[in-house]
Amino acid sequence: MIRVLLWRIYSWPVVRRMARWRRDLLFYVFTREKENLVFFSLSGAFVVLLCSLVYFAYTDHVRAVSAQQSDIELACLARNIYFEARGESIAGQHAVAEVTMNRVASKKFPNTVCDVVYEKRWDRIRKRYVGAFSWTELEANSRGKGIAWQRAVASAQAVFDGQQAPTVHGALFYHADSIEPRWAKTKQRVAKIGHHIFYE
Repeated sequence: MIRVLLWRIYSWPVVRRMARWRRDLLFYVFTREKENLVFFSLSGAFVVLLCSLVYFAYTDHVRAVSAQQSDIELACLARNIYFEARGESIAGQHAVAEVTMNRVASKKFPNTVCDVVYEKRWDRIRKRYVGAFSWTELEANSRGKGIAWQRAVASAQAVFDGQQAPTVHGALFYHADSIEPRWAKTKQRVAKIGHHIFYE
């Protein structure tokens, strides 16, 4: 019974064709010279190896570029903290860093930390471009130093890496409590931390 069933299956044209291809392939492998087969096998292995090397080299390059870009962005964030809030508490520095990162995430502002920090917009009253953060007009090429710089870098790292829980949710603006800018009346106040008042 099983033999009859196998014979019927084997009599199907598709099965017969597959059996013929198998037989022809085995015949070719066992009767032809093996040099071509070895050559093509080695060529295929070489192509696979080459593609693997290119892929890993590319991913390493992308990772290195990404790490370098992160370092640049982190330095911009640390400088903004240093010049805007070096006299503030850690919470105050985190809040300034958070506003910077909120701006990066917002569609209303540039999408990198450095572009947000050094952004300039036209001021109709002063009739000139004005920095989003005033220190960039006065101390754009200055460098942070000492313990205050180290604190700013640590605060920047904590906020940049998401290690610090948000304290001024959604805040995009702030000003020192010693001034009362006109634009503040049009914004929603979020918090007061140290000598800064934060707004959405």
